[in-house]
Amino acid sequence: MKNSKAKIIMHPVRIKIIQLLANGSKMNVQQIAKRIDDVSQASLYRHLNTLVDEEMIEVVEENQIRGTVERIYAIKSPNIQTQEELKSFSKEEHLSMFIMFQAFLMGQYEKYLDQENFDLVKDGVSYRVASLNLSDDEFQELTGKMASLLMEAMKNEPSEERVARQFATIIIPEK
Repeated sequence: MKNSKAKIIMHPVRIKIIQLLANGSKMNVQQIAKRIDDVSQASLYRHLNTLVDEEMIEVVEENQIRGTVERIYAIKSPNIQTQEELKSFSKEEHLSMFIMFQAFLMGQYEKYLDQENFDLVKDGVSYRVASLNLSDDEFQELTGKMASLLMEAMKNEPSEERVARQFATIIIPEK
């Protein structure tokens, strides 16, 4: 019987692999090994194979190099097109996508903290949970306003005075 996606991914090496690939990167084993240098190559291959078998990452390219095959890995993305497709996903598929989303955010936050002089207050870094009691109509109004504000801000072109900021939302109803 297969383990749950959460159990599969909750291994330090697998989390690191997911974080490396979560931003859309495509990497071969050597590139991954350079970034995760405290793991033997044999162990790294086992973890990569587990993630491929569980359909969390995939081989997106194979290159023949001097008698060996170099595999290029990337996050396996379901490429959601419609609400109907989203509704058709299983609980495991939803959990897998949510874990990938969290891994991406963890990677971004770690990258931010790796800076020499980070300042959470000055940079506006925050993470918080707010429990809101809203009717369906109030909820639709709130999310509509938020979406409108975000869409407007996403039109901003990069410039000297602008900083690219990751703005993530997670909304989970208590039922």
